[in-house]
Amino acid sequence: MAAMATRCATPRVSLRESPRAYTANQYDDVLARWTRTGHVYTLNPPDDQLVVSATFESWDFRWAYVVRYAADFRIATEDRSRLLEASLAASRTEHEFYVALATQNRRWGELTRPTSAWRAQLVNDRRMEVSPLAIEPVNRPGALERTYFPYTTPFRQVFRVRFPRRVRGASGEEELLTPTTKYFILRFSGPLGSLDLRWDVER
Repeated sequence: MAAMATRCATPRVSLRESPRAYTANQYDDVLARWTRTGHVYTLNPPDDQLVVSATFESWDFRWAYVVRYAADFRIATEDRSRLLEASLAASRTEHEFYVALATQNRRWGELTRPTSAWRAQLVNDRRMEVSPLAIEPVNRPGALERTYFPYTTPFRQVFRVRFPRRVRGASGEEELLTPTTKYFILRFSGPLGSLDLRWDVER
């Protein structure tokens, strides 16, 4: 049984933490920039073993998300500023991904259970990798998830996967992702194959 992974060419992203001037109607473009989708499929028999979409909730993405969210809920400017500050602060402590996936057998896609056929890891361009700090299932995605992450469907399992920002390197602990990182990968691997969702970073 041969397993193959596919992914499409995507725009580069920026990891620089600086103010943004997004409007609510730019959210969809920002979402597309920070979202990757891929498949693992077998040739014999021909079938998808894994279909996954993931959005990296980066500094840049969080800024656009809060602007859209505040516009939708008619949140006052002062409250929006507090919401944005809290969201950006969270991005400085962990790297979080919103993940929606589908598998042949639902149990194989339950990332929080030992029966899962898939392991998630975050890898940078220096081949440094970390395992998740936490994987939280979103058991009943509602209007928020289906609106702001429209690849969320009843046929996919949804998770929030959080990774540490720092990893032990040759010279001690260091940031896994920095503005000089060339690319990073959210990797799903297991007995049914391997899939790398890759974000190339602007220099």
